[in-house]
Amino acid sequence: MNNKISNGLKQFITPDLPYAYDALEPYIDETTMHIHHDKHHATYTTNLNKAIEAQPDLLEKNIEEILSDLSQVKEEIRPAVRNHGGGHYHHGFFWEIMRAPRDNNRPEGELAQAIDSTFGSFEKFKEDFSKMAVSVFGSGWCWLSWDGQKLIIEKTPNQDSPLSLGHRPIMTLDIWEHAYYLKYQNRRVEFVEAFWPIINWAKANDNYTKNK
Repeated sequence: MNNKISNGLKQFITPDLPYAYDALEPYIDETTMHIHHDKHHATYTTNLNKAIEAQPDLLEKNIEEILSDLSQVKEEIRPAVRNHGGGHYHHGFFWEIMRAPRDNNRPEGELAQAIDSTFGSFEKFKEDFSKMAVSVFGSGWCWLSWDGQKLIIEKTPNQDSPLSLGHRPIMTLDIWEHAYYLKYQNRRVEFVEAFWPIINWAKANDNYTKNK
């Protein structure tokens, strides 16, 4: 999710999906993935690059560094960088935290042990995370994050990032309606339940071991 050279200019690039558009079927449909990645994510990236034209020195940093300290961003473009930078980073993170469906999909490695010790069991974590995700008002994200001392479940509105709170994302679920409305309409509870078989726990474990 770092910035790269494109058409001779350094700018942020929308990363390709790490799997086929239909890889998450039947839980997330192919049409939604095309629209979500090719339209929504790409638009966040485009608008982030437009905003940063007013402060090109930001292109020397990666998006995590920018979102971790928004005070370095000029006040007049800070809302655009927060919103579109968050959208760019969050979606890239979200794609990597999913994979083809697996039966009895569960955490692995050190993260599995940490979830058990923090929340009591995976089942209790799953219940708490699902409740938090369903409770997001309007648009936003639900996260499993590392706050510097322990794992926490948190939600952020719109495209606000845990990075801006000093937290490190481990796993996330996009609760914006564009993530699920074609298949699930207003049935957010069903969408949240459909997330569990497609979580990439190996990637989540990597995020945990790198950031704890």
